Amino acid sequence: MKRRDLNIMVNIKIIEGLKAQLIKIIGDFYVLLTRGSNVAEESIIDCLSGAIITLYVLADKLGYSLSKVDDKIKEKLEIGIRAEDEIEKEGRSLSKLKKYISNRMDQ
Repeated sequence: MKRRDLNIMVNIKIIEGLKAQLIKIIGDFYVLLTRGSNVAEESIIDCLSGAIITLYVLADKLGYSLSKVDDKIKEKLEIGIRAEDEIEKEGRSLSKLKKYISNRMDQ
């Protein structure tokens, strides 16, 4: 087997593992949310951060630039803000996130 073929097979295995991991994280998150206010904040943050990391690694393994993912996030936030998305209307969540990301990238 050629080295290139082996690398492709390893990447496919990693991608499939990441997809399965993401589904598991989302499932765990839903289970946590059904428990109501008895859920530890740490457990919810663990799920959210795990999903974000998994999605970034998945994007990288699929050959997408992480900076392009960040640029697309900013673009989508701007579109949601301008369109006065329901999430934006109910607490300016998109504006808060855009400001947070912008400040983080400036540092």
